[in-house]
Amino acid sequence: MEIKFTSNSEQLTREIAKKYAMSIKSPCVISLVGDLGAGKTTFAKGFAEGLGISDTITSPTFTIMNEYQGEKMPLYHFDMYRLASKEEAINCGFEEYFDLTKLKGIALVEWAKNVEGLLPALHIEISFKKVNDTTRDISISIKGWVK
Repeated sequence: MEIKFTSNSEQLTREIAKKYAMSIKSPCVISLVGDLGAGKTTFAKGFAEGLGISDTITSPTFTIMNEYQGEKMPLYHFDMYRLASKEEAINCGFEEYFDLTKLKGIALVEWAKNVEGLLPALHIEISFKKVNDTTRDISISIKGWVK
C-alpha cells in the first residue's frame, strides 16, 4: 500500500505531515528518505505539530537525536547523516529506540539508509522527491508488511 501526495510549498508539506501524525499510534518507526533539501526536516516539523509538540524542531545533524515530549507521546527525531553504519548507531545506544516491544513513542529517522538493518523490518517509509524548487512528491508506504 502506498499513499502519494504532491506538495507545492513548505507550508503544505507541514500540513500533510501534521494531519498524518494525528493518525499515527505508538510505537512506530518512520524513516524519511530523500536527497538534501527534499523536505525531510520540514515534514518532521509538521509531524511534531501534529503530535502537539510546540518546541522548535531542528535537524539533529550534529546531535544525531533530539527528543520531544508531545501531548500524547514522545517523538525521537534522528538524523543518521553523520553515521556510516548500523554498528555506529548501536555504539551510540540507539537500537532500543527501534525495538517495537520497548519503544514508547515515535522514532522519526532521517537518512535511515546510512544505518541499514537497524530499523525494524516493519516500519513506515516516507520518500521525498524534489520536482523543482518548491514542488515535492511525497510517498508513504509500509515496509515489511505481509498482505
